[in-house]
Amino acid sequence: MGHWLQRNIIEPGKLPLLLALTAFVVTFLVTRLVTRLIRAGKGPFGNISTGGVHIHHVVPGVVLSVVGGFGAVASGRHGFGAGVCAVLFGVGAGLVLDEFALILHLDDVYWTEEGRKSVEVVVLTAALVGLVLSGFSPFGVNDLSQEEAQGRANVVSTVVVNFVFALAVLAKGKARMAIFSVIVPLVGLIGLVRLARPGSPWARRFYRRRPRARARATLRAYHHDRRWAGPRRRLQDLIGGKPDALSARR
Repeated sequence: MGHWLQRNIIEPGKLPLLLALTAFVVTFLVTRLVTRLIRAGKGPFGNISTGGVHIHHVVPGVVLSVVGGFGAVASGRHGFGAGVCAVLFGVGAGLVLDEFALILHLDDVYWTEEGRKSVEVVVLTAALVGLVLSGFSPFGVNDLSQEEAQGRANVVSTVVVNFVFALAVLAKGKARMAIFSVIVPLVGLIGLVRLARPGSPWARRFYRRRPRARARATLRAYHHDRRWAGPRRRLQDLIGGKPDALSARR
């Protein structure tokens, strides 16, 4: 494990990325736990206000993201400073994206249906960064044997091909499937052969003069959303908490 970490994470300069991703995920989970306790009126936590203004945690998140981001640019990919800046950036990004819906709607929709967008963005961001981190880069690693170089080249070429598939799936309006198809080619192939979602760039381009295809795409999207709406909502509730029945402020 130590050798693998040295060759694939530390030596290529990916340690700051690993630290940032870890800090990002931990910050999001801790923040959701704290906000749930505040919502339930349990524990020593409470909302922060000054002068009658509620200070959302996106505010310190922006500050930490700016400090960590500029610090990371200045410190490079190696060294103690790079690690500290990566952690600061990960914490800040976790706080900011936890309130992504607030930024999007310019309203406090944290515990409403619209607030689910924050959970989706956090999960997709963590998945994307995880994909970048898990890729075995052939660059930045010294003294590669011929077998190691060939293996890494195969991985990179596979990821590139999968990325092309992912772009096509994304054009079909299937963002989640596109992300996971980068690492699981079968997901991309399934997305390619299935109909595009109505309103997607693919549908607007290729279904414009095919009314039957448009009708089938609309019907398939309806059944798909109806089938997976329940499981997706339960997963979102598990991660981010159940939204209020009414659009109440927290």
